[in-house]
Amino acid sequence: MKIVGVIPARYGSTRFPGKPLALLHGRPLIQWTIEGACKSKLLSEVIVATDDPRIKSVAEATGCKVVMTESELPSGSDRIHAAIQNIECDIVVNIQGDEPLVTGSLVDQLAQVFLEDSTIDMATLAHPINREELLSPNSVKVVLNCKDEALYFSRFAIPYSRINNPQDAEITACLKHIGMYAYTKKFLKQFCESPQSAIEVAESLEQLRALYLGAKIKVVRVQENCVGVDTPEDLKKVEELLRQEK
Repeated sequence: MKIVGVIPARYGSTRFPGKPLALLHGRPLIQWTIEGACKSKLLSEVIVATDDPRIKSVAEATGCKVVMTESELPSGSDRIHAAIQNIECDIVVNIQGDEPLVTGSLVDQLAQVFLEDSTIDMATLAHPINREELLSPNSVKVVLNCKDEALYFSRFAIPYSRINNPQDAEITACLKHIGMYAYTKKFLKQFCESPQSAIEVAESLEQLRALYLGAKIKVVRVQENCVGVDTPEDLKKVEELLRQEK
């Protein structure tokens, strides 16, 4: 089984233009992501899918393969689908280009799912959630069935309870979603060729299209969080986090 990792990296981010090239401790954000992904033991190769020659240049300087894609593609999944058209593979891991602290271990935990269960269409990651994250619309929540398969994702606090829980109660009914995915190449094609579903549009979460299509999404429970960078303020937070670790 051939598993490839693809890093979608678009220059024209609405909230943070040029984000993949923003410097984090002197190195472009995309370089951090590439170096973390390349520590995976299960990926056959790592590919950057981008629309910008500047990102292409930085990625190639690390020794990473680059596939140029159209700027108008609506999502990272569509960019990945376009990038792998001529690449032989069975499983594709979507490694977000704005998550500089991604590790080879996280990638491998996601990829391992498909080596253990050939019936899975898609997999993702989640970790324990705290009360602040539960109430924040910026944190995506996921609830699972008894097989650790996704039942639903939401930006709202789920499951809703009309009983006010104590503030210090442990939250076990849902997890915080980490936006890294893996899919079979076959399902990724079906996903990208299908129209958006009403629930996807309502929540602005593309993984809900997969559930609408009847996909089985395995959720891997991890303890570590993969910190994403959506804004310049987020970049400063990651810089401080790295400074504290040192």
